[in-house]
Amino acid sequence: MTLHRPDRLADALALLAGDAVALGGGTDLYPGLRDAAPPPHMVDLTRIAGLRGIRRDGTGWRIGGATTWTQVLKADLPPLFDGLRGAAREVGSVQIQNAGTVAGNLCNASPAADGMPALLALDATVELASDAGTRRVALADFVHGPRLTALARGEILTAIHIPDAAGRGAFLKLGARRYLVISIAMVGAVVATQAGRIVRARVAVGACSPVARRLAGLETALAGATADEVSAIVSACAFTELSPIDDVRASADYRSEAVKALVVRAVSATMEAK
Repeated sequence: MTLHRPDRLADALALLAGDAVALGGGTDLYPGLRDAAPPPHMVDLTRIAGLRGIRRDGTGWRIGGATTWTQVLKADLPPLFDGLRGAAREVGSVQIQNAGTVAGNLCNASPAADGMPALLALDATVELASDAGTRRVALADFVHGPRLTALARGEILTAIHIPDAAGRGAFLKLGARRYLVISIAMVGAVVATQAGRIVRARVAVGACSPVARRLAGLETALAGATADEVSAIVSACAFTELSPIDDVRASADYRSEAVKALVVRAVSATMEAK
């Protein structure tokens, strides 16, 4: 195997137009190889300055695809990003957070990817680049299923774009133990309030369907609610967007009940925080 370490995006894209494989932190790629032979060429993207860091970008924020979860945790971000910071704390161990990238978490396309619900609740779009040019895709349309994304051959996820919005974020994850665990269910929420009532709620759930999903019906039902009304509204919603399964971590019935409790806690946390 030949490892390439370009410091210019154009050089990386030229290499990836061939038979090379993109490499970020490697925290999913290397374990995924198992005992198989590595690809003939890997392109390390972490030296490309434009792919790292978080900054203001016009009317929103830009997170470079090679930005690590530790960088997310340390960034000076408004309360809107509290859910994303919460998700960053749950991505494996500290060592994984130091190496693993935001783009890698999304491109791995696991139903239990910690970054997905928080970024969906932030109305994120992803920037994809190749030799043919650059395009943007809503995050909700980027992941098609387990290990399936909208990435074309030779294309990489260069950035995540998040629009400015009022509100505060929250993230909650349920697992069989406190740390280093794959989710049974997880919830990302961003809620804007005025005079004690919800003006807008964005709620996304992971590990309860092949792809993390926004709960559009619940978001509509929560408009105008007070903190005291949240629990009853969540209980009354059918969560038709989800399709939980039975697996070694939990039953579908348990997930269905647990996720409602997580949603209530996440939404309530955004309304209680000051």
